[in-house]
Amino acid sequence: MVEAKRLIKAVVPESLIPHPSPANIQPTRLALHANGDASSCWVYLASGSRVYKLQISMEDSFVGRGKESLLIPEQTQVLESSSVSRCPHRSEIQSIVLAETESMDRSILGSVDSYGHLIVSPLDANNTGDADGLTYSVSPRDYGVGEGSWSGLCFNPRQLSMAAVARSFCKSIDVYDQDIHLHTLRTLWYPTSLIFMDNFSDSGSSMLAVTEGSQLSIWDLRVKENGGCVHRIMGSVGDMLYTVSMSSSGYIAVGGADRTVAVYDPRRWGAISRWMNCSKYEITGLTFSSVDPNYIYVQGVDYEVLCGQWRETNKAFSFRGDSNWLGFTKCGNRDILAGWCDSGSVFLAQAS
Repeated sequence: MVEAKRLIKAVVPESLIPHPSPANIQPTRLALHANGDASSCWVYLASGSRVYKLQISMEDSFVGRGKESLLIPEQTQVLESSSVSRCPHRSEIQSIVLAETESMDRSILGSVDSYGHLIVSPLDANNTGDADGLTYSVSPRDYGVGEGSWSGLCFNPRQLSMAAVARSFCKSIDVYDQDIHLHTLRTLWYPTSLIFMDNFSDSGSSMLAVTEGSQLSIWDLRVKENGGCVHRIMGSVGDMLYTVSMSSSGYIAVGGADRTVAVYDPRRWGAISRWMNCSKYEITGLTFSSVDPNYIYVQGVDYEVLCGQWRETNKAFSFRGDSNWLGFTKCGNRDILAGWCDSGSVFLAQAS
């Protein structure tokens, strides 16, 4: 069972980010690193062409509860804030991802802008947010010609040097090993999110799950037939899918404009659960719980984030931001969530 342990709220200093850039509907401009004892967190935010970092205290906080399992946040302070010392992008950053090694003593921070330009920086040993070591960048295959759009990024958890970059208007996914281009996958529709299927048997490290239009497509980098696409699942006709997530037990969940969380079993590609109308508005963020994979966190395009059992379709608890979400993420191996609002507020929630 997953229960909320704390919920805190901090405000980004206006001197750091006076007016956040708008970006896209997907809340992919936030990354999170929690200290070992979860006494504080480093929050990374992307606005415009730069990445910023905040250290937020999580000590001595508690959970307040309102009606219908709604959590009430406690105000806290930002301990430290600054710009990440790395080369800025030439256009607006669309996605940032923080990938940690298994020992959690090293992290890498990746960012991609609206034209598909990728920058990857190893962070120092204390994860304070400064680049330490070789920072490399990769230009898009078309050298950024054309119109910019949402771009997504994911790292291969089994091989952090491998990254996949999705570009919406180009309908393409480029796979790199550091700065070496390996593959280009051509989608039928505009891609909106992507993940490596690392929890799907031994071959998951070479497979990608992508939401494009109203479809979930599965790609195998070892296959040449059909451009590498090995399976397609059609969602609600005409309703865009915006997010995809994979649990530690190997299930894949998607959500989008139809406000439904659909969970699939990759072994037979059939839906094993549909949590209908679980969000008031379109679903743009999903992530399975690390404590109990039978629970899932759902982020809507409005202010709300909820946690519930996707099999029983029961809500456990929820909390709300104070404006539209610009970023939403979860720590890779712990149930610590972070959300960044258009108002400049940052919400941190921990469950256990």
